[in-house]
Amino acid sequence: MSRAYCERCAAPITVTIVDGRPREVCSRCGTVFYQNPLPVAAAVVLNEAREVLLIRRKHPPHEGSWCLPTGFAETGETIEAAALRELREETGLEGTIYRLLTARSLDDDFYGDLLFVCFEIERTGGAEAPGDDADAVAYFSLDGLPPLAFESHTEAVRMCESLHREPWAIQDSFVHLYSDDTEGMLSDALVALVEEHAEEICDRWMTAVRENPTTGGYLTVDTVEVRRATLEALTHFCDWLQGAGEMEAFYLDVGRQRRHQGLALADVLSALALLRKEIWTFARQHQVLASPIDVYRVMELSRRIVLFFDKALYHVTRGYGAAP
Repeated sequence: MSRAYCERCAAPITVTIVDGRPREVCSRCGTVFYQNPLPVAAAVVLNEAREVLLIRRKHPPHEGSWCLPTGFAETGETIEAAALRELREETGLEGTIYRLLTARSLDDDFYGDLLFVCFEIERTGGAEAPGDDADAVAYFSLDGLPPLAFESHTEAVRMCESLHREPWAIQDSFVHLYSDDTEGMLSDALVALVEEHAEEICDRWMTAVRENPTTGGYLTVDTVEVRRATLEALTHFCDWLQGAGEMEAFYLDVGRQRRHQGLALADVLSALALLRKEIWTFARQHQVLASPIDVYRVMELSRRIVLFFDKALYHVTRGYGAAP
């Protein structure tokens, strides 16, 4: 907003180039009136379902549009306090500042030059109820946001989502670890890797078996048959990780066959341990465990691999000891 007269001495205001930009300057006392953006604080609040809290604006501008709880910071008020106040006035919630998300300038047709400062806020109390400039309050999933009134709000929500992505993945991995839900786990990536490279894993295992002193008996058996059985074992492994397939009959038969071929039980059990090692080593070398969250997710994978081979060892031993 342009001034006509100086607020200090009441002399007329002129526009003069100062520091390379046109500025309002008093023609008498020389006071320079700098134009500054209006500071706006906004709050990003997530619930336990990982949904973000939005309000629907009751007044112009952008009446009827959804946005974050937001408003101007007042004189003598910190930008953090403004964000908490606006949250309380517009949604009925109390909160505490968790972290700064974004700070962006915006040239708004209605308000002019704005500076949006968006915080993630943790809810500490209150109950959701529209108030002040809002006529509705609702939570929206992060992948189902309505168009927001301000681009900076969309940016803040996406920034918040990106900062939570790895912690949420870690949390989900622990949930999967102790549940029967296998969708989206690290084992999915391993299955894809083993299915694509089964021949190579089999070759590496056969080399290890021939060279390892604990599996010398395998030097005397039919290589073609052993290779076929190993590829079938990898198929059973992938099926089992995906919650399908039956492994008991296959490993009972492996035990019977190896006994019939004259292999010692110790050789057979050691060969199975070597197969588990080759699968694990291959996964590490091909970066199935490449991201930071996999430090945690590997617990899920390790548990499932160990469980599979424990079952395999048990059924092979049963088959080996069964009567012909």
